[in-house]
Amino acid sequence: MTEKQMKQPLDHHGLDQLFSAARTYPGWLDKDVDNAVLQQLYGLTRWGPTSMNIQPMRLVFVKSNEAREKLVQTLSPGNVAKVQAAPVTVIIAQDMAFYQHLDRLAPHLNNAADKFRGNTKAIEENAIRNTTLQGGYLLLAARALGLDTGPMSGFDKDKLNQLFFSETSYQANFLMNLGYGDDESLRPRAPRFEFDEACEIV
Repeated sequence: MTEKQMKQPLDHHGLDQLFSAARTYPGWLDKDVDNAVLQQLYGLTRWGPTSMNIQPMRLVFVKSNEAREKLVQTLSPGNVAKVQAAPVTVIIAQDMAFYQHLDRLAPHLNNAADKFRGNTKAIEENAIRNTTLQGGYLLLAARALGLDTGPMSGFDKDKLNQLFFSETSYQANFLMNLGYGDDESLRPRAPRFEFDEACEIV
């Protein structure tokens, strides 16, 4: 038996790109994000783990002027200019009927969907938690591909659901602008908690 090959940590360039030097951008360069990049982005994101492999996240990549105008109708005033300038805004949504796909996605679990049918609390908790988790994977995958990101709340969820998801089982979770950020739009970086303020080892 050969010894397991240990994974190597990313060098500081990779860590900077994903975390240390990465920023949330409010302003964007006038540069398109190719659809092939968006397909590659989802191709990476989908490998992130979810509970029971339920994969409830559904994405709408808003690029056209028509779709952007619809989205703007749902935004808080402070987010309008950000979305109008961004090459892409992703609507990260959860499929509240995710369990209907578990025979395919979790074939190792017998009758996994039965855990959720008629159980509104379990559906909501798992859909929201795991979609938010997948949205985090999406952000890191975007940074790994050289994109900048701008995740956002600040929208009318009911109106957005009506405009984009009225005939589906999807519900909006949060939004994320994607593109190539304009460094001149950045404010000085806000502080973060130190380890001892936010963590304990027990």
